[in-house]
Amino acid sequence: MATKQTNTNNSKVDLVYRRRKSAEEMKHQVITFGLMIFLTIVAFVAVAYPKTFSPIFSVPFILLLAVVQVIFQLYYFMHMSHKGHEAASFFLYSGLLIGLLTILAFMTIVWI
Repeated sequence: MATKQTNTNNSKVDLVYRRRKSAEEMKHQVITFGLMIFLTIVAFVAVAYPKTFSPIFSVPFILLLAVVQVIFQLYYFMHMSHKGHEAASFFLYSGLLIGLLTILAFMTIVWI
């Protein structure tokens, strides 16, 4: 009888913990979504006012905003922050590194 009550109490504690964890995760996703919308609006403003923001500034700035949004997407919406995604993270970041090195190599070849 005591074992049954302990299991019931544990399941209630687990349910409360999962609900709290889900609420916290949802809060992080809503905040991240809001930040991504804000970054998109900032990018549109940078493009909409070419006299204020020169193309020399706008292009790297928009690329920087895009990189930040990709990181948000991976970390929060693709759940790369959770345990158990180490292998996927490794392959993803390895591919990113190889891609960046390839772009850097082509840029070096073209500019020299």
